[in-house]
Amino acid sequence: MMTFFPKTHFDFLKYRKVYFTISALIFAVGIFLFATKGLNMGIDFTGGTMVQVKFEQPVPMSQIRQALTLTGHDSELQTYGDQTYAVREKGTEGNVGEVQARIEKALDTLKVPYVVQQTNFVGPSVGQDMTERAAWAIILSLVCIVIYVAFRFNNILWGTSGVIALFHDLFVMAVAFALTQREIDLVVVAAFLTVAGYSINDTIVIFDRIRENMRLNPRASLRELINNSINETLSRTVITSLTVIGALLILYFFGGEALNSFSFAMLVGCTCGVYTTIALTTPLVYVWNKGSQAPTQEAVKPAAEKKAVAKEPVRETKTESAAPAKKSVRKSRRNRR
Repeated sequence: MMTFFPKTHFDFLKYRKVYFTISALIFAVGIFLFATKGLNMGIDFTGGTMVQVKFEQPVPMSQIRQALTLTGHDSELQTYGDQTYAVREKGTEGNVGEVQARIEKALDTLKVPYVVQQTNFVGPSVGQDMTERAAWAIILSLVCIVIYVAFRFNNILWGTSGVIALFHDLFVMAVAFALTQREIDLVVVAAFLTVAGYSINDTIVIFDRIRENMRLNPRASLRELINNSINETLSRTVITSLTVIGALLILYFFGGEALNSFSFAMLVGCTCGVYTTIALTTPLVYVWNKGSQAPTQEAVKPAAEKKAVAKEPVRETKTESAAPAKKSVRKSRRNRR
């Protein structure tokens, strides 16, 4: 197997306080951005107008997007195939006609005949329902991950630390969207859930190695076990992460506008997931399990010395009992003579 780091001995736990400080600063900046800028929720969550049109001749999707930018408003474009497209724009129920007229005016610049098949308004109640469903999907996925990791490793603290790292990844993704003011739609929510599954997979790989090293090296301390496990899986983590990030970069630059927000969310989440697995999950396990860590070599050595001391008196007793027996035999021989 190809390895980038054949043999490393990095002390990752040495800088755990630095990791915790960085995470605290990220949370502080994120709360500030949410309070000042907020999240730019898409039409799926806020409501708006949807105009579905069908062109009589093939038209590149890029040209349609370019024409819609002339309206000066942010519009979402979705294709249904067979030259049928849905143009969606934020707005209220009272300006549906205005939005439709603005969209038709932009499409007229393409000089291609088209037919407006339908115009609908997505109300805020539908958007609220989608918001609740998306929130429940994320919450339930995190709860299921806690239960799975706790059941697999027989320690709820390990599962809790893994979910805290997942929440950290999702929070960083939300901060990135608040900072760039990209729209959050259902596709982005799917990216959030995908990152949660990807990040916990990398965490479980390291947890498995820690548990294996606990059986192979029972005398090692928890600090040594965690550092050795991260170093042993470091090459695998780097290769896997670079492969995923490379594919996401291709999607980001060449996947088109439809996949741009999705690939952006995945890039931020997967990159942050590598950091949290090494710098947040395992340090939390170390801090929380300090009192129940595996016995160290110093602790095992005194125990072995006690066993040796306990055996010595038994040997002395046997020696003393053997000496009188030899004397009695000699006396019996003298008497016979």
